[in-house]
Amino acid sequence: MNIYGKKRAWTWAVLIIVGITFLAMVLYVNYLMDKIVEHERSKMTIWADAIHRRADLVAYTDNFFSQIAEDQERRAKLIGQAFMKIATSDIDDDITIYLDLIADNKTIPCILLDKNGCLTETNNLDSAELAAVKTPEGLKKVLAEGDYQKIPINYYEDNYIYLYYKESKIYTQLRSMLSDLLESFFSEIVNNAPSLPVIITDSTQSFVYTYGNIDSNLIRNSQLCKKVIEDMRSNNPPIKIALGANSYGYVLYQESYLMQTMRLFPIAQIIILILFACLAYFYIVRMLSLEQNQVWVGMSKETAHQLGTPISSLMAWTELLKEEEHIDKNVLMEIDKDISHLETIAQRFSKIGSISTLQVENLNVIITDFVAYFKNRTSSKVIFILNLPPYDIEVQLSKHLFEWVLENLCKNAVDAMNGAGTITITLHEDTKNVYIDVADTGKGIEPKAQKAIFKPGFTTKERGWGLGLTLTKRIINDYHKGKIELLNSVVGKGSSFRVTLKKSETKR
Repeated sequence: MNIYGKKRAWTWAVLIIVGITFLAMVLYVNYLMDKIVEHERSKMTIWADAIHRRADLVAYTDNFFSQIAEDQERRAKLIGQAFMKIATSDIDDDITIYLDLIADNKTIPCILLDKNGCLTETNNLDSAELAAVKTPEGLKKVLAEGDYQKIPINYYEDNYIYLYYKESKIYTQLRSMLSDLLESFFSEIVNNAPSLPVIITDSTQSFVYTYGNIDSNLIRNSQLCKKVIEDMRSNNPPIKIALGANSYGYVLYQESYLMQTMRLFPIAQIIILILFACLAYFYIVRMLSLEQNQVWVGMSKETAHQLGTPISSLMAWTELLKEEEHIDKNVLMEIDKDISHLETIAQRFSKIGSISTLQVENLNVIITDFVAYFKNRTSSKVIFILNLPPYDIEVQLSKHLFEWVLENLCKNAVDAMNGAGTITITLHEDTKNVYIDVADTGKGIEPKAQKAIFKPGFTTKERGWGLGLTLTKRIINDYHKGKIELLNSVVGKGSSFRVTLKKSETKR
């Protein structure tokens, strides 16, 4: 394996190793993300189960308090019935049990009024209420502001006494504790949520009791809040929780913002992988191009070196022939021209791969001299037309390389015309650039092939190498920082190429 083959093998090996490493990293990150998702789901399951357990506890507590409230109401009614029995009993009736029932009431505040609304009895009132009920105005105020319930007691025909009662202080405290328990329940749900956006609503899923891990502005705005609830409901089924004996609510949630962001990570990985593949592809193409360039440069310099010896020999033989009197001097002159052209070719090859030194040259002279030489070595059926301005146009270029460009373009034109036709070279300029147009009357280029004419290996000739226009483009683009393009081409009528060069700094 040669050195270029080894470099190519090492390049592929490095790219394969890097690709495998990157793929392993992607797979490992995906594995970690799956584990995080699984862990978050597990936490969510445990959290939801805890919600149910706490909700059951809250519901049980609320049910217990409801039973106490019902018991107090039942006891109040019994007390009212006891007062009625006492009021309607005969003198011989035993009313001890009713007296005991009234006396056993140690918690429920009671106020007994006669049929005229006058105070008869009180029980379990606090000192402030006891002081207030002594006056008719104070009694009315206590009954109005004290949340007392009224039980009418019919003791004779249309005669009634009235028993007023309210919940005991113990029950009031218990009800306050229940409210605190609900509030702490909501708070605990929100605080213990596993970094998830959470909303707790009523049974209609419209009123928000509390929320967590959500921007408060989204909740304050009714329209945005409604949209958030709808999004949560569509993403995950709401969790129903009991909030009391006959009431319930819902816990709505969605994935954490971190998890939502991480779900975009595989897409980012795919994009990175595609970018990496593109970079690797362009890197390989670049490396192969550099290798081809190295081979090209090596061959060019070796060709220039090999041409040096026979050219020197030919020059020596020419000098010997000049001393012979019977040799035609015109023939010797043409031989000198060919030897000089061979020297030019050797110099062209020697400059490939080297930094070309550009000098200010007269394009009028270069084009005229080249055509004069090339015309004598082409079929007489090929007509050259030069459209040159009456003044000199100078640009910075490498004369030997630029003559190679003209030679390639003209040779292609002669081949396209099958040795018979017209080649027109036009030189013109504008304020910044100089343009050299080379047109022929040949067979033209098929439209589908026009984009490939500058690619290495492309040729329409049976024995062509497909390197002439490729080399021409490199000389103009890389060495002269100019541009060459197919200006136009019509099948059966001919083609026209344009070379664009920057004007010389000294002439601007």
